[in-house]
Amino acid sequence: MKKHNLNTDRRNFLKGGLMVGGLGVLNPLSLFASSNKENNAAFELVVGPYLQSDFGNKMTVLWITNKDAASWVEYGVDANQLTEKAFEESSMGFKTAGRINRVVLHNLIPGQKYYYRIVSKEIEDFQPYKLTYGTEIKGQTEQFTNLDSAQKEVSFVMLNDTHDRPESIPHLLGLDKDNQRDFIFFNGDVFNYQTDEAQIVSNMLQPVVNLFAKSVPFVYVRGNHETRGKFAREFPQYFHEVGYEAFTLGPARFVILDTGEDKEDEHPVYAGIVDFDQYRVQQAALLEKEINSPAFKKATFRIVMMHIPPRYAGDWHGSAHCRDLFEPLMNKGKVDLVLSGHTHQYRVHPPAKGLNSYPIIIGGGPKDGNRTLTRVHVSQRQIQVSMIDDSGKEVGAYTVNK
Repeated sequence: MKKHNLNTDRRNFLKGGLMVGGLGVLNPLSLFASSNKENNAAFELVVGPYLQSDFGNKMTVLWITNKDAASWVEYGVDANQLTEKAFEESSMGFKTAGRINRVVLHNLIPGQKYYYRIVSKEIEDFQPYKLTYGTEIKGQTEQFTNLDSAQKEVSFVMLNDTHDRPESIPHLLGLDKDNQRDFIFFNGDVFNYQTDEAQIVSNMLQPVVNLFAKSVPFVYVRGNHETRGKFAREFPQYFHEVGYEAFTLGPARFVILDTGEDKEDEHPVYAGIVDFDQYRVQQAALLEKEINSPAFKKATFRIVMMHIPPRYAGDWHGSAHCRDLFEPLMNKGKVDLVLSGHTHQYRVHPPAKGLNSYPIIIGGGPKDGNRTLTRVHVSQRQIQVSMIDDSGKEVGAYTVNK
């Protein structure tokens, strides 16, 4: 395999993609900033529904409308009797009545198939003592299976570093002929930088809704490019979670780390408005707490997913900081596998004596011929990893035995 200079390759690809906007408006979608009545467009669904989950017998249903609305999810175990009703969690006594909806279905039965549909009722006018409703829209009845955290096996696929190339999502997922996925994992840098809602919808949300996300959940960790741009601070609203998570599914304990930006906080493009060093310190504290938890210790396998790998990512500031903070903890916690992206060079790095005591799998980059899909299957006895490129050829494999 031809060797490349890691930093030079990434710098050439990302040239022109490092511009960062100002602080931005913290909540440009604040409720009722202007009356829906003043907007003559027909009330409609922008995108959705799409599912995310940290499992544990709950599922988050998300969707976006073009106007403020009162919204909820109707669901049940019978497609013809959606008798349960769930709203987004209220805040200070207020139910959410906006455009971006995140409704969590709680206390689901392990292994049970559920049927659901989204409902949004347009808020046509909002006065201090009178609220006028307009059109009501109902989605089609969809379905998902609530995974059992105690199931014997788990399978998922990882995509990373698609960089505003939405066509890569169906292409890569189409290479997975088995199509046996409990969830799909996006390991950062789905975008070059954050511009607006339309970019999020067209370059990620609509493709995943079209492909799988109405019935199969996805998990997503932010990459360093999702920290950039004028819309980066609004970006998390559109997801159940894009940062730190930890959950148990099947024989594995999964830990999702947000590795932040790869440049120093003082870099001119950030104009003094970021603090990723301290943020990574906080992530390390969460990891340290996690490796001492009963759930982590009793798991058959322990898998960490993080965009910037803890090693083999060059000498950028963020990469070195990740290595210094996370590698000792993951060695101490006896992590079995780390899945990463970021470098745009697919690699399988076995454990290295005195360095990383676990294998590190790094997915490829966005260009044709270098894109990868990483398939992972975890049983009670082993973890099997297979990485295939965009031609369908296996370009990396690794097995971790119990």
